[in-house]
Amino acid sequence: MERHPRRWLILAVLCLCTLVLVVDNGVLTVAIPTLTHDLGASAQDIQWITASYILVFAGLLLTAGSLSDRYGRRRIMIVGLVVFGAASALATYAASPGQLIIGRILMGLGGALVMPSTLSILITVFHDDERRRATSIWSSALMLGVIGGPVLGGALIAKFWWGSVFLINVPIAIAAIIAALAWMPESKAPARKADPPGVILSALGMSALVWAIIELPRYGLAHPLILTALGVGTVAMVTFVAWQARTPYPMMPLALFRQRDFTGGSLALVLVQVGTAGLLLAVPQHLQFVLGYTPTQAGLAIAPMALATIAANAVGGALGNRIGNRPLTVIGIAVLAAGFAFLAVTSGGDGYGSVITALILFGTGTGLAQPAAVAALMGAVPHEHAGVGSALNDTMQQAGSALGVAVLGSVLASAYTSAMPLTATEQARASIGDALGVAARTADTALAETARSAFTTAMSITSIAGGVLAVAGAVLAFLLIRDRSAGAPSSKELHHAR
Repeated sequence: MERHPRRWLILAVLCLCTLVLVVDNGVLTVAIPTLTHDLGASAQDIQWITASYILVFAGLLLTAGSLSDRYGRRRIMIVGLVVFGAASALATYAASPGQLIIGRILMGLGGALVMPSTLSILITVFHDDERRRATSIWSSALMLGVIGGPVLGGALIAKFWWGSVFLINVPIAIAAIIAALAWMPESKAPARKADPPGVILSALGMSALVWAIIELPRYGLAHPLILTALGVGTVAMVTFVAWQARTPYPMMPLALFRQRDFTGGSLALVLVQVGTAGLLLAVPQHLQFVLGYTPTQAGLAIAPMALATIAANAVGGALGNRIGNRPLTVIGIAVLAAGFAFLAVTSGGDGYGSVITALILFGTGTGLAQPAAVAALMGAVPHEHAGVGSALNDTMQQAGSALGVAVLGSVLASAYTSAMPLTATEQARASIGDALGVAARTADTALAETARSAFTTAMSITSIAGGVLAVAGAVLAFLLIRDRSAGAPSSKELHHAR
């Protein structure tokens, strides 16, 4: 098959689409204080402004991947860009929290349509010998968006107003639509019947489970709302799997999970995302509350992680075809675990020099492991199921991020509370932000120092937990991902697999 002459231009557009989706969540985090003031948003409003996008995005990924395979990946991506751009314009000029929440819901819908198409178009445009390099570049764009979002958001709010964090999406979406129409080829799977029960069950199950994971730190596992959501989500997903196994036209081919590369790559990605999400939850708070950085300074301080990831992606892209996916994934996750180990022994008096070392280890490990795991996963997906395969990859990473925030966030919060003396007020023992607020109002410098020490201890415990998960990911990658020398299937064999 002849190489597509515009494949690198197409990759640039795919990276741009990925970047705008990922950046959007990052810029919102620094806009929350301004939104609270300008729109009169309550704590519940802020929660829904943040969570509504994630719920819709995660809940519809599998459906969107199936739609892209059925109706055309370029077509569904363009529809998603139109929806995302229009919703961003709506959010930009929202006059109330309710209008902004509606805009975020529609942005989640658009994002869900765009995201699976990016990776599925990538694997259909690039041949095997160039696909790893292309995946590494795509992964770099993903990480750049994660780290660069808060920095860009802080700069936009400082210069303009909170609506600018959404307005910036509109011209990017328009440019991506024009480029997609001009350069991208259309691709789709062979025609097959739709699967409405699968669509409903997957959307219901994923939304319920993601909501439960997000709200777990707030309510606790025993709360009726959490138990109900977990029950609904579990029943819906079990029913979905059972339905997919018996329907003649499943939206998700379960046979993919019989591929060791697919399962191993998926589990490795989940655990990498759990660790990264936990890191991005703890380190910014350490920088601001313990080291005294401003939000913008904290965002800039995390930037070395993105630079290390991009550099490691380039190295991984060059080494991957020589040593294979399994060694590169295992080595990358091991470096990630070393970053957690280094952060676990960091003390409040070590300053930024200690933090930046851990961040560089995190970035290097992620940059090596993530593209290799994605290559293993997507290499096991036949081209006719590229959309669903990409959606499963995205869903796994979303689930890993949500789990990281929920699980490691709970560890961080409980460890902080346990490290605070019982003589401290309940408010001061709830979070370091509350403790420093109380200390500022009462001029209690001893309380402030105690809270900073307690948070440093909590971050160390959280880092140990993250390191254990990373080691588990490395072991699973070693056991499940097949090395090419161990009889891994060829690309041709995978393409004809069913």
